[in-house]
Amino acid sequence: MMKRKHTLEERVQAVREHQENRKSYSELSERYGTTTQVVRNWVKRYQEMGAAGLEDRRGKRLANQSPRTPEEALRIENVRLERENYLLKMELDLLKK
Repeated sequence: MMKRKHTLEERVQAVREHQENRKSYSELSERYGTTTQVVRNWVKRYQEMGAAGLEDRRGKRLANQSPRTPEEALRIENVRLERENYLLKMELDLLKK
């Protein structure tokens, strides 16, 4: 099966069809040209995080994205503080010389 990029709207629509119309994963996979496992993952992520869970966030910096969970917010803040600490250490080393 050939890989195909699905828009956020397509993913949300597939999940809603599953929830509201009780369509099976196999019906939806045929309709959207993907596998049943992909549709099952969409439904699972939608149930866990809502529509934000269906966003394709690959290849994007974590700091530039809005957090989906409290753990992700802490991870983003940790990365920001580590970066700030690194820059301050470099500045201090430069001033010492």
